[in-house]
Amino acid sequence: HDPFKALAVPRPIGWVSSLSRDGHVNLAPYSFFNAISDKPHYVVFGSAGTKDSVSNILETGEFVCSMATETLANAQNATSAAVARDVDEFELAGLTKAPSEKVKPPRVAEAPAAFECKLWKSVDLPPVEPGGSFGYTLVFGYIVGIHIDDAYIKDGMVDTAAMKPLARLGYMDYSVVDGASKRTLQRPG
Repeated sequence: HDPFKALAVPRPIGWVSSLSRDGHVNLAPYSFFNAISDKPHYVVFGSAGTKDSVSNILETGEFVCSMATETLANAQNATSAAVARDVDEFELAGLTKAPSEKVKPPRVAEAPAAFECKLWKSVDLPPVEPGGSFGYTLVFGYIVGIHIDDAYIKDGMVDTAAMKPLARLGYMDYSVVDGASKRTLQRPG
């Protein structure tokens, strides 16, 4: 077993929804996902091969990242199934589509937060072996809208621990960020 994924932990899950040019919706989780800039807001996710999400985003230039949580773990896992391009993973997982405000793909209504994104660029990583095909594509998204369920706003700040975000560990293991071991550290200076 390759230990890499078990050592780069915990990884947030980018639960990416997208639409194809002809209107087919796709929803898939990506654990190679993270925020990479806060001024301006950018996220990135890495996809092994050109999956439907990447194809759709390259066609339309838009996507949404909804937060996967403890209560949505089984639905998130269901959307990782390899299914035909015309299969609606929202329906497959019993999820509700919520309209976005600034992009066309829907967000997961049950998720406590979501980022509406416009494609900035994609980058194909070099192959492992010379002459091989690209294995991973990085998709960079500029965040144009953020949704947060008001139930998770406390004293003007997001109560992230109350959302209980799902995090990927390694292999088939997940963890929940629930604040049980939270500590606050002020930066020096």
